[in-house]
Amino acid sequence: MNLGNNLFQARKKVGLSQETVAEKLGVSRQTVSKWETDETVPDIYQAKKLAKLYNLTLDELIEFDIDVKEIEEVIKNTNEEKEAKINWTNAWSKKYPVLSTYQNEVDISKYAFEIRSMLSSLSKEYGFNDLDSMLVLKDILYHEWKDNK
Repeated sequence: MNLGNNLFQARKKVGLSQETVAEKLGVSRQTVSKWETDETVPDIYQAKKLAKLYNLTLDELIEFDIDVKEIEEVIKNTNEEKEAKINWTNAWSKKYPVLSTYQNEVDISKYAFEIRSMLSSLSKEYGFNDLDSMLVLKDILYHEWKDNK
């Protein structure tokens, strides 16, 4: 993404018009439009005001990614009751079909035994509760996979 698009997406996310932003910053609507189309860039003071107006840090504004922000918002607003209603395997298998078929191919009990052992070790060695042990193990697994691709 470029800065202009970041500014546009951030403004849309908070539901403000170019006119409203211009009014709040003491500039013309055309100036805001030029920032959003990359014709010009706001100076550092205006950029800081934009970030504040859009409820972002300056770094977040510069690197604004609407998809990442939406995912972070969903995670922040998720609770156990909502999670219990979601079949995560079914949801993710729409993107990764292997999740709906592996049960017929993989010796699940073999891997489940090893995973239970690792979860138990994390609980005993570090005093993590069951959920924290699972999250730590999941994070380690993800980083191992990502680092060794």
